[in-house]
Amino acid sequence: MLVLDRAAYRYPGSSRWALPPTSLEVAPGRVVGVRGPNESGKTTLCLVASGLAPVAIGGELQGRVLIDGRPTLELRTDELAQCCGLLFDHPAAQLTGLHRTVEEEVAFGPCNLGLSPEAVVERTAEALRLLGLEDLAGRDPGHLSGGEAQLVALAGLLALRPPYLVLDEPVSRLDRDRSDRVATAVERLAAAGVGVLVTEHDEGFLARLCDAILDLGEGR
Repeated sequence: MLVLDRAAYRYPGSSRWALPPTSLEVAPGRVVGVRGPNESGKTTLCLVASGLAPVAIGGELQGRVLIDGRPTLELRTDELAQCCGLLFDHPAAQLTGLHRTVEEEVAFGPCNLGLSPEAVVERTAEALRLLGLEDLAGRDPGHLSGGEAQLVALAGLLALRPPYLVLDEPVSRLDRDRSDRVATAVERLAAAGVGVLVTEHDEGFLARLCDAILDLGEGR
């Protein structure tokens, strides 16, 4: 289970708490949504839930964040990546810019896990198929639209097969058809036992997927 227990966070050099004490639980196979206005702390919550804050970016964490009983403060960044995949709101922050094709971009994470070439190919193909991106496999990642880049970044996470996913506004750049692809993929992942935490402004997207929804600023 992914657990935030009265977790509060402030960024390095800041005296203001960007995330007030917040508690939630994401069990395997469950989808928990988070909504709130801009600047309410949704992105900070994603960074904290995935462990990148403060492990990778510094700052101060109060309370506890646990992934399957292990405090994120005790995990290395490479361990965090295998435990919990984080999709950023801005795909440019996620794509490496090192690869000539979308297929190579999506395969980058599995390659770094030391998997066999056959396993890398299988994971990459499955991730592309899950999001309906087979037609983009040979495209240059640098020549994608914002929506296409968002889907490719998500495919890269899915290829890692982490037990938990944290998605920061995953459909903010997508049209209805592509939003539906993401929703269907999340439904299939949850059915397979993946726990998902998702922030989003799209109320219909949250209503379709979520077992519970947290309003930031309420009940904390």
